[in-house]
Amino acid sequence: SAGKPTLYGSLTRRGLSTEGVPDIAASEGFVVGEVTKKSILISCPHENVSTKFLAPYTTFCRIHQKSITCLDISSGGGLGVSTSTDGTMKIWQAANGEIRVRASSFDVVCYALSICLPCCLSERGLCFGAGILDTAIVDRGRNVLSCSRDGTARLWDCGKSACLGVIADCSSPVNGIALGTADSSLNLGTPEKAPSEREVGTEGKILLLAREDKKLQGVGLQSRQPVFLFVGSDAFNCCTFLSSTYILAGAQDGNIYQLDVRNTNAPIQIIHRSGAPVLSLLPYRDGFIASQGDGTCFIVQQDLDYVLDLTEADCDPVYKVASWEKQIYTCCRDGIVRRYQLSDL
Repeated sequence: SAGKPTLYGSLTRRGLSTEGVPDIAASEGFVVGEVTKKSILISCPHENVSTKFLAPYTTFCRIHQKSITCLDISSGGGLGVSTSTDGTMKIWQAANGEIRVRASSFDVVCYALSICLPCCLSERGLCFGAGILDTAIVDRGRNVLSCSRDGTARLWDCGKSACLGVIADCSSPVNGIALGTADSSLNLGTPEKAPSEREVGTEGKILLLAREDKKLQGVGLQSRQPVFLFVGSDAFNCCTFLSSTYILAGAQDGNIYQLDVRNTNAPIQIIHRSGAPVLSLLPYRDGFIASQGDGTCFIVQQDLDYVLDLTEADCDPVYKVASWEKQIYTCCRDGIVRRYQLSDL
């Protein structure tokens, strides 16, 4: 906490076992726990904190030539898709990084993946006055949502490539969105006019807007009515649902807010592990995965008494995280896709 002196320590490798596992000793104030070829558990008893540092199971260095800005994994776990500042979007084998499909017609900023690519939006997106920053799929993908630097969030009809309406029009850029099913006790409002017959699966849904003006907003998707507005400490970059009740939002100053959508007057908790911008949030099992602008990438789980830190990005931003079962994939400014194996969770 603020005002406490920083505790410094060091680790020393004293040797290697016959199985190839290093023998590690910690300096005063720190304790080395379980050590494997890919992980090491470090504790600080005085502060009652523990972190397990996990190295990648494998890395894919040849998918892109430059910074990788976004990635996702197919629902079956067999394919990955990623976009890069090298101007390409590629589909690759998740097991070995082998390229299956490549596209390089223009810079793709955001995409949605659901086995195939039902919708792909770029900075040249139709009906927007500025670049598109994030997308979300509604149910099976007949409709898709997007948000933009022009301050709007819009609903699209994929079949007709048409905009069905503006869900929200803010006074500042919308950096990220998340769509979820609302808790039954939440009043989502009533639409001012009947929804289009092309609008599918919007009833009972709430859309989260992570805004540049330090505000996190909730909007009824079908009603287009505001549900809540929470003001944070800095610009919000990303948001996600943990459940129909609990949500997370990551800010530019490194704060991660956990909120209850039924009462957003005050956060349930604020998680702060680094002062770098929070770039992505992903719900995972009973917790979440967060990545930040200084290479920090960590996993928090309710049933673990330690935080799991995904290593090797050094100080390069980790832009996005995707998961399939016990495998975690990250993409980074250094142009590398890293795959982590969580065999012990």
